[in-house]
Amino acid sequence: MSEGSRAARAACAVVPVAAALAHIGPAATWLHGPRRLLLPALAGQGRPDHVALTFDDGPDPVSTPLFLDVLDGLGVRATFFVLGENVVRHPAQARELARRGHELAVHGWSHDPPWLPSPARDARELRRAARVVRETTGRTPRWYRPPYGILTTGRWAAARRLGLRPVLWTAWGKDWRQDATPGSVRATVAADLRGGGTVLLHDTDHASAPGSWRAALAALPGLVGDCRAAGLEVGPLADHGVTGTTRVREAESGVPTTPGAVPSRSPTPGQP
Repeated sequence: MSEGSRAARAACAVVPVAAALAHIGPAATWLHGPRRLLLPALAGQGRPDHVALTFDDGPDPVSTPLFLDVLDGLGVRATFFVLGENVVRHPAQARELARRGHELAVHGWSHDPPWLPSPARDARELRRAARVVRETTGRTPRWYRPPYGILTTGRWAAARRLGLRPVLWTAWGKDWRQDATPGSVRATVAADLRGGGTVLLHDTDHASAPGSWRAALAALPGLVGDCRAAGLEVGPLADHGVTGTTRVREAESGVPTTPGAVPSRSPTPGQP
C-alpha cells in the first residue's frame, strides 16, 4: 500500500472520531467545578440574594401535585424543566403548573442519552418540545436544560435558534438515587448551596430510581428553611437574574413574578 493510500485511510478513520468529539465536546460543561468557575451563566449563577429552585423530568400525575402542594404551603414558585413526551401524556398537569404560577422550561422531548451525533434530530425534538409546552400552557418557555446536563453542539445550536437559554445548576440533591433520603438530599444540596445558586431536584422518578422523588419532597421544607435562615430568597429562574441577563418581567415571559418567591437561607445550609 502506498504512503498516500495509508494517509487517506487514516484521514477517513479520523473524520468520524473528530465529528463525534465536536458533537459531545461541549458536554464537558457537565463537570460541576469548571462550569461554575468558567461559565457562571450556564451554571445558573444569579442574584447573590436569591436561590433558583428547579425540578426536572415531569410532569407526573402522581408526584408533581404533591410538590405543588408543598410549594404552595411554603409560598415558593419554582421552574419546572418538563419533558415534551410527559407534557403530551399529562397536559392537565402541565397546565396546572402554569396555573399555580410556576415557570415551565424545556428539558427536551425524552430523557435519552445524547452520545450519538444527530444535530437534525436534536433540533427537531427540541423544537417539538418547546412547541408542545407553548401550545399546552400558553406560555413560551425561555430556558433549556438537556437531560443529564449534557449540552452537545447540536443541542446548544438548536436551543439558540429557538431562543432558549441553556441553564444547568450549581447544586443538586442526588435525589434520583435509590438510597436517597430527605437528610441526604438536604445535606447534598447544602454542600454546594450559595447565594445566587441554582438547585436541581426532581419532581418525578421518570428517569430515576422508583419512588426516589419522595426524598426530595420531604426535604423541601428544610431546604427552603435553610435558605430563608441565610437571608436568601427562593424562586424561579425568571426572578433569578442569571448572569448576563436582566430580571424577567411578567410581560415578557407570561410567568407571574412572585416577589414573595421566598426569602431563604442558613449559616450551615442543610444541617438539621
